[in-house]
Amino acid sequence: MYIDSHCHLTHSHITELGNAAEIVANANKANVVGMQTICCRIAEEFDDILTTVKPMKNVWCSVGTHPHDASVEAEKAYSVDDIVKLANSDPKVIGIGESGLDYFYDHADRKDQEIGFRKHIQAAQETGLPLIVHSRDADDDCIRILKEEGAGVKNIRGVLHCFSSSEKMAMEGLDLGFYISFSGMITFKKMDWLRDIAAKVPMDRLLIETDAPFLAPAPFRGKTNQPAYIENTALAVAKIFDKTRTEMGQITADNFFTLFDKALQTWEKP
Repeated sequence: MYIDSHCHLTHSHITELGNAAEIVANANKANVVGMQTICCRIAEEFDDILTTVKPMKNVWCSVGTHPHDASVEAEKAYSVDDIVKLANSDPKVIGIGESGLDYFYDHADRKDQEIGFRKHIQAAQETGLPLIVHSRDADDDCIRILKEEGAGVKNIRGVLHCFSSSEKMAMEGLDLGFYISFSGMITFKKMDWLRDIAAKVPMDRLLIETDAPFLAPAPFRGKTNQPAYIENTALAVAKIFDKTRTEMGQITADNFFTLFDKALQTWEKP
């Protein structure tokens, strides 16, 4: 069985394939037994995301502001207490984020990104929920801020999602107790360097994700991604560790429930 730890079921691109229920049903046929859909804009998305997942079996969500939207006034208005309140509002809300830093696109002011990131780290600490970290071209600042906020010392846990950063970033994240999640990028031909990093991640810290509708794995590269494609990523990671795709599916599913343990409150065995 597979768990897609990170997807975007309500994104406008993925809904071109069908509504969320149809996408989930398609994933279930591909042995995907659960998934987490991620919030990027609290003001615009959270209510709709929560309404979408509440009636769905083994589909959960997060609450948070993506670094791209860190300068949006409506997002800046949310305090740590606001995020905590939303996170505690329903058993289907199992994570904080995604939040972090993105210096590649720089869609938001970097100071706003840092302020937003710190708020989410603090909300994760207060709720005890995992922090879902987005970092692109910002490794040093990302790790610095995590450390300054007490990661590795205080009750702060989480995942470096869609990992495509340096080995140094991976090792520092692991040292802070974080998990590493790999997307369809790990299936791409020219990503040997990423597979080399994955090989150094302890198997009990591995997660897999689609980040759908983005980054469809081979052989679907260039198409709209969906949770049904997670098996391709599982297979690529399995080859690194000399496991079958079924074994890696189980390993990463177990890891998901260890990290996102709130999901167990509403987990229904398939």
